[in-house]
Amino acid sequence: MNVLLTSAGRRTYLVEYFKQALKGKGIVYASNSTFSSALNIADDFVITPLIYEESYIPFLLSFVKKKKISVIISLFDIDLPVLAKAKDLFKKNGVTVIVSDYEVTQICNDKWSSYNFLIENGFNTPKTYIDYGEAQNDFKKNILAFPLIIKPRWGMGSIGIYKAENQLELEVFYKKVKKEIEESYLQFESKAQIDRAILIQECINGEEYGLDIFNDLDGKYLKTFVKKKTAMRSGETDSSVTENHQELQELGKKLSEKLKHIGNLDSDWFITTDQLYVLEMNCRFGGGYPFTHLAGANLPKVLIDLIQSHVYNPEDLYMEYEVEMIKDIQPVKIKKQ
Repeated sequence: MNVLLTSAGRRTYLVEYFKQALKGKGIVYASNSTFSSALNIADDFVITPLIYEESYIPFLLSFVKKKKISVIISLFDIDLPVLAKAKDLFKKNGVTVIVSDYEVTQICNDKWSSYNFLIENGFNTPKTYIDYGEAQNDFKKNILAFPLIIKPRWGMGSIGIYKAENQLELEVFYKKVKKEIEESYLQFESKAQIDRAILIQECINGEEYGLDIFNDLDGKYLKTFVKKKTAMRSGETDSSVTENHQELQELGKKLSEKLKHIGNLDSDWFITTDQLYVLEMNCRFGGGYPFTHLAGANLPKVLIDLIQSHVYNPEDLYMEYEVEMIKDIQPVKIKKQ
């Protein structure tokens, strides 16, 4: 079985995990830029057209046929809806794309849709505004108070996220976020609704947690893995400790059953003195997954087993608790095509 990880970026660990899961009985390919460290670790790589180019899907289809690739997994939010729309096309050609349905990718990628989905399904989540005027009115009515978070409606990592402590900062950061959206890859998601592409969000103070909520290939719940974040870097978890947190595990199961995503859901949570809040959801492997893996679970292997034989080893869903971990940085030479 050969696997293609699209938009692999710096996630060298995921390339390694899938290579290990295949046990030498397949090749792991990676895309997309020669300046991606994951391409140096993969067995082979390819430089594809940009995700939004019309030639992207035809190129991928031709490539996977040529290389006899049977599984595609994306590690980048913007790639997910594009692949979701083409999932049936790949299936007809014998290729499994491990991606959630298009509607699910939209719920996760569009943070305004995320907010409404969470509210409608009974989850606590920070009060969020898409209308600048409405936020200002609620501030005048003392419904909303500083500090506030300003962030892109469609975004990932730490791009365009600011904390406003007063009215002047709110005005400055709001304009700054719009400019950053227009000058980054976020413009592709936001261009149709640029005037509704920025969110103003209540700031929640508390302990931050990352959950890997794992479903099978039919969207049925398997398990929730809980990690308390102890340090962050560029919007990703830099260090964490695994926990046996029953309430978060139960909420993870509830979220799984409502969303019905495929494979892994990376989600961010806050715990205050009296509430548990869902902050964001990403229907892919996230930057916090290696901590789940290092503590004993092996979700890439479960996915490979489910594709090959429709069964998996329950031991691959075991995670040891109270394991403290930190990410390392390893420089690598760039591999030329």
